Amino acid sequence: MKNVLLVGAPNSGKSALFNRLTGLQHKVANYPGITIDVGSGALRSDTRAQVWDFPGTYSLNAISGEEEVAIDALRSALADDRPAVVAMVLDATRLEKGLTYCLQVAREAARSKKPFLVLLNMMDILEHNELALDLDGLRASLGVPVLPVSARTGDGVEAAEAALLSTRAAQSPWADTPDALIEGSAQQIADRFVPQGELLVRRQAKIDNWLLGTASGGVAFVVIMTLFFQAIFTWSAPLMDGVEAFVLGLGAWLVPLVPEGVFADFFEDAVFGGLGAFLVFVPQIFVLTLIIGALEDSGYLARAALICHRPLSYFGLSGKSFVPLLSGVACAIPAIYAARTMSSRQERLMTYVAIPLMPCSARLPVYALLITVLIPDTTVFGGLVGWQGLVMSSIYFFGIVSALLVASVASRLGESESRKQAFILELPAYRTPNILPIIHASVNRSGHFIQKAGSIIFTVTVVVWFLGYFPNGGEDLSTSWLATLGTWIQPVFEPLGLDWRYGVAILASFLAREVFVGTLGTIFGIENADDDPAPLAERITESGLTAASGAALVVFFTIALQCVSTVALLARESKSTGFAMRLLLGYLLLAWIGAFAVHGVVSMF
Repeated sequence: MKNVLLVGAPNSGKSALFNRLTGLQHKVANYPGITIDVGSGALRSDTRAQVWDFPGTYSLNAISGEEEVAIDALRSALADDRPAVVAMVLDATRLEKGLTYCLQVAREAARSKKPFLVLLNMMDILEHNELALDLDGLRASLGVPVLPVSARTGDGVEAAEAALLSTRAAQSPWADTPDALIEGSAQQIADRFVPQGELLVRRQAKIDNWLLGTASGGVAFVVIMTLFFQAIFTWSAPLMDGVEAFVLGLGAWLVPLVPEGVFADFFEDAVFGGLGAFLVFVPQIFVLTLIIGALEDSGYLARAALICHRPLSYFGLSGKSFVPLLSGVACAIPAIYAARTMSSRQERLMTYVAIPLMPCSARLPVYALLITVLIPDTTVFGGLVGWQGLVMSSIYFFGIVSALLVASVASRLGESESRKQAFILELPAYRTPNILPIIHASVNRSGHFIQKAGSIIFTVTVVVWFLGYFPNGGEDLSTSWLATLGTWIQPVFEPLGLDWRYGVAILASFLAREVFVGTLGTIFGIENADDDPAPLAERITESGLTAASGAALVVFFTIALQCVSTVALLARESKSTGFAMRLLLGYLLLAWIGAFAVHGVVSMF
């Protein structure tokens, strides 16, 4: 089997071309012998040839830990004895940015006796702007085959496939060239062959003057991010409701076929109920990946990171952290996936630290219940401002500020790589998003979530159901093993003025935070508490929950990381179960300390 090593700089259209070459048969895998995620797929015209899409870097001289890992992986692949051809993807509209990297890789390929060729991408943009390149002159200067292609239109892809499969592919003549000559040669080639597209440059500068302007840029940013947030939070809601209804409907159809008793209850509550609570996130991940892909492909995502970098840098974060943090207001699950766009592992870890504190939508039912219990439904300023709405806004503000402060402390306690490095960001050319690969990537990412995180989440769901069902067959949650466990942990919550009932509800909410309301409704004997919290709020008030305990509970839920889906995905994405567990335990401890302090202060009044 022949391997095709696809390499190139970020924003060169490498992944789009990869999808063209493989017919969108994309998957994430480790290159044999290398522990790093690399895109993998069989070549469309010959499935015996495997294409490997390596992470993009700007040169073989790493400036970050993430780039160093990617470069080491590429060098290991080049040193492999298996037959392989190296294909360098260059952006024809910005040829100068990738030439140094091109010649460096050509040198390494020659030393490894690997054939090397250049795929000159985005030729359709040159043609659209009536620009031309001297391809024969470029081939002669580089000393390797140069094939013009367009990942968007598919032009030239068949010829590229034939060249990749050719047994007569040339080896580059750069084997003995030192770095200094590599850089000088790249500059000379750029000076001679970079197309002089004044019209193209002026058009991009004109758009940037508006999108990055002090006033107009701020307005555009707010509008675009508002639409982004609405898409994740509101527009995906019908899809999420549809998935949940389908799973529950499937359960309603299949469960009666199972003999009554423990098995029927297990399938209804644990299997289908648990699947519904888990799969409901999939449409949100799909929509998030779709929109981020469109924003990234259009060139705007880099501009948004540039706008946000200065304020976020004060808290040890990067401008690239903005989109994940914004997504976290809807749900931590898509937010963690959104952090994949960040180039540095250290920046991603700092963003992971902040995401669980963002006030996600799953907390809304809890906040709504506690606000109903604690805050009178009265208004001020002629009915324009309600106290309950004002408190809800304050809780959200508290969560966002807490996320930034914790990230700031974490970045200063550790040797943060992101604080040592300059913020280097390329502003790619504006382009119309290539929608088909973006849709495919969104479907692939959603399937990846189901495959990798689903097993862990479902296992924990079954464990919690088992504890809540036995030994009384689910008839009385207050006498279940889960309630017994709640009485064991009651001493933990007693300093906050909370008894075992709230302890059980907090334990159950590890499945999903909103489960807290339904669990309390079951314990207090209130049906459909999720749909109408008013009767439950009245019962809680009658039970003697004090304002101090209620405020402590709000603070605990704002800070605590108590969502198994989030913990499982953090472990997966950070590639460190220890990191996810430290966040889980650290935020639980911080939440308890914060709740205890608030309980003490409010009790004094």
